[in-house]
Amino acid sequence: MSTPEVRFAELFDATHVALLGYAVRRVADPADAADVVAETFLVAWRRLDDVPPGDQARPWLFGVARRVLANHHRGERRRVALADRLRDSLHQSVPPPEVREPSIVERAVERLGADDRELLRLLAWEELVRDEIALVMGLSRATVWVRLHRARVRLREAMQELETHSDSSPVQRNPTAGHEPRRWATARPGPEETS
Repeated sequence: MSTPEVRFAELFDATHVALLGYAVRRVADPADAADVVAETFLVAWRRLDDVPPGDQARPWLFGVARRVLANHHRGERRRVALADRLRDSLHQSVPPPEVREPSIVERAVERLGADDRELLRLLAWEELVRDEIALVMGLSRATVWVRLHRARVRLREAMQELETHSDSSPVQRNPTAGHEPRRWATARPGPEETS
């Protein structure tokens, strides 16, 4: 008599390709199909004693996959409905900003690299202190200190360049730049700044 591990391995080898094909044809994202198959085999492992022997195992697994897919689709519908509700709620509580000419600070920020922009936005928009920024970005506190200093220097240089070339064509805004900045100069001081 084979062990549960051997039986499960044989079951997996005999059916995983067919189950993956079944799932891929029923979801929009192939990664979701892989999740469906993984969940199906998790159920099979937990209920290994309920899996019928021989040729009956394959349709049993398809039945499990069908239920997993139904749960997946219900969850997807709930996520979409929640996203719609959140979008409507945010639109009501935070109306879209008025269309206006970007300030020199905003234009200068758009000239910076993505990491510099993120650091400055976390500091100014989200009002995080350096320790919090380090946690968000997965960096050491010292690294954040150095990168923030460099980002501020580059921002100052970009602003000076824009001021000296104010008659040049406007800088194109990054369409993925995010929301409007509230303030750039007044962020909550970090622990090292209050002592």
